[in-house]
Amino acid sequence: MLEKPQAKASWLATVSNQFRKGGKLQPFRLLRQDIHNLRSRYVSDWTVFNQLVVASAVYVFFTNILPGITFANDLFVLTGESWGTIEVVFSTGLCGLIFSLFSAQPLTILGVTGPFSVLAENMYKLCTNNFHVPFLPVMAWSLIHSAWMHYLLAIFNAHDYTMQYVTNFSADIFSLLNSVIYFQKASLELKRNHDNVPFDAFLYSIIGAFGTCLLAIFLSTALEWKPLFGRIVRMGLAEYAAAISIIFFIGVPYMGELANLDHERLSISKTFRPTSPTRDTFFVRFWELPLEWVFISMIPGLIITVLFYFDHEISSIICTVERYGVKKPGGYAWDIVLLGTTTALCGILGIPPANGLLPQAPLHSESLRHWVEVDAEDSDSDSSPLTTASSPASSPSSSSSSSTTLSSPDLNTTTTPPPPKKKKLIPRVHEQRYSPLLQSALILVFISPPFQHLLGFTPTSVLAGLFMYMGYQSLSVNPILPRFFELLSPPSELPPLPNPQISRWAVHGYTLTQIVLTGIIFGVTLTVAAPGFPVIIIILVPVRLWVMNRIWGRETLRFVDGWACRPGKPEDSEEEVEERARREGEGNGVLEGGRGGEGGVSESERVGEVDVDVDVERGLARTSSGIKNGDVREKQS
Repeated sequence: MLEKPQAKASWLATVSNQFRKGGKLQPFRLLRQDIHNLRSRYVSDWTVFNQLVVASAVYVFFTNILPGITFANDLFVLTGESWGTIEVVFSTGLCGLIFSLFSAQPLTILGVTGPFSVLAENMYKLCTNNFHVPFLPVMAWSLIHSAWMHYLLAIFNAHDYTMQYVTNFSADIFSLLNSVIYFQKASLELKRNHDNVPFDAFLYSIIGAFGTCLLAIFLSTALEWKPLFGRIVRMGLAEYAAAISIIFFIGVPYMGELANLDHERLSISKTFRPTSPTRDTFFVRFWELPLEWVFISMIPGLIITVLFYFDHEISSIICTVERYGVKKPGGYAWDIVLLGTTTALCGILGIPPANGLLPQAPLHSESLRHWVEVDAEDSDSDSSPLTTASSPASSPSSSSSSSTTLSSPDLNTTTTPPPPKKKKLIPRVHEQRYSPLLQSALILVFISPPFQHLLGFTPTSVLAGLFMYMGYQSLSVNPILPRFFELLSPPSELPPLPNPQISRWAVHGYTLTQIVLTGIIFGVTLTVAAPGFPVIIIILVPVRLWVMNRIWGRETLRFVDGWACRPGKPEDSEEEVEERARREGEGNGVLEGGRGGEGGVSESERVGEVDVDVDVERGLARTSSGIKNGDVREKQS
């Protein structure tokens, strides 16, 4: 009989310890750390500005505003004209501007997402058809409730007991899912063209869509065109590939006889006022909602919180993975507080809320990616795609270390030069705030009627092509793709595995599992349960940690997987974990927020290591400002 009180006391002590100093639930623990990180990096975020940053801002602008207008067209129909183009553009620009100035991780790009559009549609139907209450006040209270729920998640360090256990397995599935969704959106846009325009205009829309995508892909390879054009021209074509292709195919339908076709173009607002004819200002009188509905709105507020939290966290994780060589600390908890604030603000203004976007967030990092050269022995913990020995012709220090002969009457002595230092090319992104600030400011400019009119010149076929290009860009950097190609290749044609304990068939099984799960989740997004698909991604986390290690061997999992937002791998031994902790303590440069760790480079970490020579040229051309990042000096052109 005495055991029950003792067990209860032990349980209470365990729980209470979690709220004490150092415990996972210690209030404000991560927030204090994130604020410190933000203060330490904020000034340096404004010291990097170059041509690559401008190109990235232009690219992200197009990949953010044009798909956003598509969601706006859907919301216009699905919410009974409560929201339209002006609301989506306003929300995307406003939230993006706030995050570019105040977030702890400015690489994350914000916008109105497809899952939220589905949720808004269902809420509108319930409010209008079933409960006969006004939609916008209910949505406003739902977003206000979601804000304080975001605050609680940040205060009690939700990131530590949720996203810290996410591995590349789930992150890569999420990335692949977004690629598939963008290809699907391209096909839906073409289908809409087929239904709304004559057959001759539809045939051109197919040409315009594939032309936009293929021209952007072709121009993005301009760095490989040596010796055609100069390096600066090749670099400009590659970095502005999407913008050039979009502008070109916006103009083509106005040429010659094509101008006589009945093209479908983006629908836009002609005045700076809310889309709904019943509203005059961007403000919702939310306090007029009946009291019971204020409390009932907590239910959709909880759903929105779950959707936004996982969406934004996964977006932040994927845009800071090892591939991008992010060095500066982020701040997940602080960004969740900021997300809650912008969510409540959007509810009060009567506009749809924005959160982390995929694939725009990792595409933003991809557009800022370049290569820097470091000494191999000085950066052992960095993932290295290429190691080379410096030659006398290429090393600035080689002239001082070359062989010299000293003559004397009695003896000729030849000094042996020291062995050349091995150099390592490692990936980096320009971690700064200018590109998200510029693209958000550009989007905000387009809420004015004259610029809205410019958007109205865009054929929807160009939008379909942009969707295809975004899907291609996202898919091309996903580690699932090269493993899928290996699955289709004869074993004799594949390179040997780094460890004899790794099974080739196990790697194939792991890849097929990711593809099948992506297909299942994509099927869910086509149903009314679509807003809950991030929860399915999170369910995969315990499945990976507790089930998959019973199916595949330790070395196989170490080869294909790793932690998504911290160094190391789930299968690391205690000795490897302790060694890594010791190295971190000595300041040997483990990447913040990176993938992988000691004990070999995983398959997913090797993605992007092809065409290194091309990326080297890109890195050389992009670092003419000679910016220093810690002990890493970027190579000069």
